Amino acid sequence: MRKMLHLRVVAGTGGGPEKTILNSPRFIRKYGYDAEVAYLASAGEEIANSLRSRAKEAECPLTVIEDHGPTDWRVVQKLLHVCRERKIELLQAHDYKSNAIGLLLGRLHRMELATMLHGWTDMTGRMPLYKRIDQWCLPRYKTLICVSQDLVEECRKLRIREERIHLVHNAIDTIQFARGLSIEQAKQKLDIPSDKYLIGTVGRLSPEKGIIALLECIERLHREGKPCWLWIAGDGSQRSEIEAKILSLGLGDSVRLLGQIRDTKIFYEAMDLFVLNSIREGLPNVVLEAMALEVPVVATNIAGIPSLIRDGVTGRLIEPDNPLQLHRAIEECMNSQVRCDEWKRAARTLIECEYSFEHRMERIASIYDSLFV
Repeated sequence: MRKMLHLRVVAGTGGGPEKTILNSPRFIRKYGYDAEVAYLASAGEEIANSLRSRAKEAECPLTVIEDHGPTDWRVVQKLLHVCRERKIELLQAHDYKSNAIGLLLGRLHRMELATMLHGWTDMTGRMPLYKRIDQWCLPRYKTLICVSQDLVEECRKLRIREERIHLVHNAIDTIQFARGLSIEQAKQKLDIPSDKYLIGTVGRLSPEKGIIALLECIERLHREGKPCWLWIAGDGSQRSEIEAKILSLGLGDSVRLLGQIRDTKIFYEAMDLFVLNSIREGLPNVVLEAMALEVPVVATNIAGIPSLIRDGVTGRLIEPDNPLQLHRAIEECMNSQVRCDEWKRAARTLIECEYSFEHRMERIASIYDSLFV
């Protein structure tokens, strides 16, 4: 068994990539890799305990290292100790800081280096700088795994040789994410009246998610006599702005901010419709989850989403930052249950055939194997 380490910097309790990273060790063991995960996380027992709890559920060996920010390079010494003690043969980095640290660790401890690109979605604050650091690091990696085609194109722009770039879409555990409750049963468990049309979305509360425009669409539907509820799972820097917008639109009784929730499955099962109105994404796990749980999806035509949402077949695609298309798509779903039923059956079939975690990890293992030839 080859020893490998996934390395990632996490903000808060993490995001979509955590679902992929924490599940990877369990699925790749059968292919000859004894994998574990190391997270660099800000100080706080709440964050560390949340990560450990999620790792335990995924049967994932986990090390959490306290990280005091972009300039805290003391973590290198701690990671070097991990690599040497565990005899790590392969490091898989997952973000700009872990990419930079990985290059340094590779000089101090002999091992193969791979990186996985999940996308640069939140471009506020220091993120443009971090992206430039990442773009400097990426050409120095032997193998780059991209979760969507747009990230492949980003690597090509950096003049990275084609044979080093691999497209491997995100995937999902189709056994874990299989519907167990009807919409009516799930609504009953969440105390949602059965006659309420529930629209759901899951993700970080930040500008690139297009939540403000989604709220405006909900308010317009109400004015037109098409009342619905919108529940939003997630947290982030835009929360106060979103809360103010909910009040200004008079949606206090119809919109609920759920914050971070541990188990999203029953939330998906209660939805009549899942909406992702992002203007930037990679290949979002939340769309995979909604499709696997047979929830009709409306999502924007960006990055890797069109590989999942085939317009009019597995859901409805809309152009980003297009309020009119967003309104029409939601209205169409509210008016046509038969069409939505067709989409969600086709979506589940697509996930089972092309986006199962089992298939993904077989492909990933073959890429890892090529590093040791």
